[in-house]
Amino acid sequence: MANTENVFSEKIDALREALMIPKHNLAKYLTSESRCPHCAIDKPALEQYWVSHTLIERGTPGPRHRWAVYACHSCGGMVLAKGVANEDSDRAGIIATFPSPRTIHADIPDPARRFLQQAVETLHAPDAAAMVAGSAVDAMLKTLGYEKGSVYERIEKAVSDHKLTEDMGAWAHEVRLGSNRPRHADAEKPHVEPAEAKQSVEFAEALAFFLFVLTKRIERGKKAAEAASNPIVQP
Repeated sequence: MANTENVFSEKIDALREALMIPKHNLAKYLTSESRCPHCAIDKPALEQYWVSHTLIERGTPGPRHRWAVYACHSCGGMVLAKGVANEDSDRAGIIATFPSPRTIHADIPDPARRFLQQAVETLHAPDAAAMVAGSAVDAMLKTLGYEKGSVYERIEKAVSDHKLTEDMGAWAHEVRLGSNRPRHADAEKPHVEPAEAKQSVEFAEALAFFLFVLTKRIERGKKAAEAASNPIVQP
């Protein structure tokens, strides 16, 4: 029964998105099913901090919107909400929020992508985020074909093979060292500070971007250029 309800709920959400039917409106509280884009806490409590009481004027032709700002009760981070075009109501539906919930780029292959998403979602627990970021780097190395030896040895091998630049190798080592401390309960400094965890996740995500996302973009760009220079002649 639960699975049937979940499938039905997913279909309703897909239909709502297709029809651009807002799930929320500019109410006093914004209930989010996703994570806070700042602290990544699950289903944050967002309270309205400010709201425009009329449609915001613009100097160019186009739709006007009401806007509101919400504050996360956990971290105090602000989220900007955009109301439905030309709906001049205190309960205007919300069609977009900024910043959007953080998601990892689809061009990054699993399991690295899944590890990175988990790292982002656990930034409120720095030790966990650092360890999962280390797992993401490990997965990236294996995707590149480096499966034998320690993570240190595999990073060094990837650098010597020019699969990673020296700077990318340095990023990978930073993430590796950060993940080792909580994983092995380092006697002197077992815990990772929030800023260190954030840096580890950013290094791992940057590494994935250069290894996979940028490569895919270049491949797509080349294919698009070839298609443009060799148009199909219709009979």
